[in-house]
Amino acid sequence: MFSRLTTMKIEIITLFPKLFESVFSESLIARAQRQKIVEIKIHNLRNWATDKHKTVDDRPFGGGPGMILKVDILDRALKNFSGYKILLTPQGKVFNQQLAKKLTQKENLVLICGHYEGYDERIRDLVDEEISIGDFVLTGGEIPAMAIVDTVVRLLPGVVGKKESLQEESFAACQLEYPQYTRPENYQGKTVPPVLLSGNHAAIKKWRETQAKLRTKLRRPDLLKSPKLHQ
Repeated sequence: MFSRLTTMKIEIITLFPKLFESVFSESLIARAQRQKIVEIKIHNLRNWATDKHKTVDDRPFGGGPGMILKVDILDRALKNFSGYKILLTPQGKVFNQQLAKKLTQKENLVLICGHYEGYDERIRDLVDEEISIGDFVLTGGEIPAMAIVDTVVRLLPGVVGKKESLQEESFAACQLEYPQYTRPENYQGKTVPPVLLSGNHAAIKKWRETQAKLRTKLRRPDLLKSPKLHQ
């Protein structure tokens, strides 16, 4: 895995800061923050609005439904941050495990959560990258931000107990993980594959590799086209 000498800093710009409170105060993300592996700060975009109503959006030129986030407000906000700036948008590059690994190499991340109908197009010139978490529509960028933070932080050294756990997970090698079993050995007539009970580690390893490739072929054949699978 990757090594880091400094704490990763993640800044999130959003209109709904409270949405992040419970997510980042539990489980591995909370522990990573306590151990100073990562520092996460949530910022309300309205803090950079200048009128008494804290307006951050306006009607689109040319007409159309919804409201558009204003470029001047977001530009004013981003001037306060020096990290790698990511716009969360369905028009961005689809997020995956390889992209998550790339982001762990950044010292600071700034995630921008959109809302309403979308962004003023000129906002795209203010960021380093645009990322989507899939081809579906969400209310805003808050859930994508949570997903990206969770995926990136757990890859940082010291967050997950065993390095092997990360290496064997789904998508780590551009394929799905092999089937897993635990007690009871027999449940309603469905039994654990005998090879897993054999104690033969070489045979178990080979079985798991075969099952991972078979599962990927059946469920996500698109992953088998990735060149990283054959490196």
